[in-house]
Amino acid sequence: MVTSKRWLTKKCTGVAGRAEIEINVAGGNPVILGVRHSDCRAQIDKKAATTKDTKSTKVEFDELSKRVIGCAIEVHRHLGPGLLESTYEQCLAHELNRNGITFQLQHPLPVQYKEVRLDCGYRIDLLVEDRLIVELKSVEKIKGIHEAQLLTYIKLADLKIGLLMNFNVTQLKDGIKRFVL
Repeated sequence: MVTSKRWLTKKCTGVAGRAEIEINVAGGNPVILGVRHSDCRAQIDKKAATTKDTKSTKVEFDELSKRVIGCAIEVHRHLGPGLLESTYEQCLAHELNRNGITFQLQHPLPVQYKEVRLDCGYRIDLLVEDRLIVELKSVEKIKGIHEAQLLTYIKLADLKIGLLMNFNVTQLKDGIKRFVL
């Protein structure tokens, strides 16, 4: 099957600026793959540049994590538990876009082995703002293998923070784990 991808430019919802949305149109059903908020990103970067140096990276990550968790709670509030992971992924992507948060869906994660970059098939469910990995699950219970998967992704991507979210719970707060390296 040939995959067709294209970037569309669209006015941001609720945020000043423009967004580029990557959509996979293969198979007749459009699927959002990623969103880049160009003008929005510039406004956010400008604001971050004017903040005092006393703010640590941890505080910035905490704020981003809170925003993403808020979007996830909104999705869970409307859908509840019991659906497929892919459904929550697409709905969370929509909610992140509505909130002007830049992300990429199913972001490929190559492995650096010596001087060679190898595509081993790893895919990050959501890479948010190029600094937060969000791994989504819809399982009965989060297991050690799920945590190990997220920790591996964080290390391979050379990032510091990740969220593991299990949507198959009554209250989403019981299904969220935050990891910081």
